[in-house]
Amino acid sequence: MSVTARSFTLACLVPLAIFTLAFLALPLARLLLGSADSEAGWGIYLQILQTPRYLSTLLQTVLVSLAVTVAALAISTTAGLFLARNRFRGRDTLVSILTLPLAFPGVVVGFMIILLGGRQGLFNQLLPGHIVFAYSIFGLFLGYLYFSIPRVLLTVMAAAEKIDPALEEAARTLGAPSHRVVIDVILPALAPAMIAAGAIAFATAMGAFGTAFTLATDIDVLPMVIYTEFTLSANFAMASALSVVLGLVTWAMLLIARMFSGTTVAAGG
Repeated sequence: MSVTARSFTLACLVPLAIFTLAFLALPLARLLLGSADSEAGWGIYLQILQTPRYLSTLLQTVLVSLAVTVAALAISTTAGLFLARNRFRGRDTLVSILTLPLAFPGVVVGFMIILLGGRQGLFNQLLPGHIVFAYSIFGLFLGYLYFSIPRVLLTVMAAAEKIDPALEEAARTLGAPSHRVVIDVILPALAPAMIAAGAIAFATAMGAFGTAFTLATDIDVLPMVIYTEFTLSANFAMASALSVVLGLVTWAMLLIARMFSGTTVAAGG
């Protein structure tokens, strides 16, 4: 590499280095150091594990995120395969409708769940028994699922369109029934994309705040606890420590997904 080319490469890396330092390394370091800025010091992480509220909130957040991931994968994989394999009038419009939630912030999604299952919601007005679920963990699950489906759907559709139809034809020629073709040919081909999309859905649900904030009547998930510790209790050390724990759990899931999928995995905001 010539001197000119090396200088050009270094000049191009300067903005990346500045961004990495200013917006990633320094904030993360400050967050980590801030978590130890209390009487407990680094023992604050042990305190999180020993406090039932924090531990149950972490567990509930992980379980809801896992449930959203599984449901989004099941729904989006089925719909994605159908849309990738079939061309019909109105298909593009249908895809646009299914991906519309990407345009909505979490607060709007939460408001839509309230309109559906709130005290004055559609279910409560049309069905007997005063059905109200918007302010429960089930309402939060539906909200997270609403904006997770488009992310998974687009990824699965892109992967399904790249599957070679000759593989399926060969399996059918050899006498494989339809369910075996799906299990032995289609799902293995989609596995990397499904793992990557599942990791995105999990990470998004773990860190989503707007929907939880809108529905948070009887909901205790980690982003809400971090918010209350920071704003209401002014417990900056605990808020920082819980943020670190949230980041570590999400990072671990993304790392595992990357190892199994072999593709780039990135979380949505």
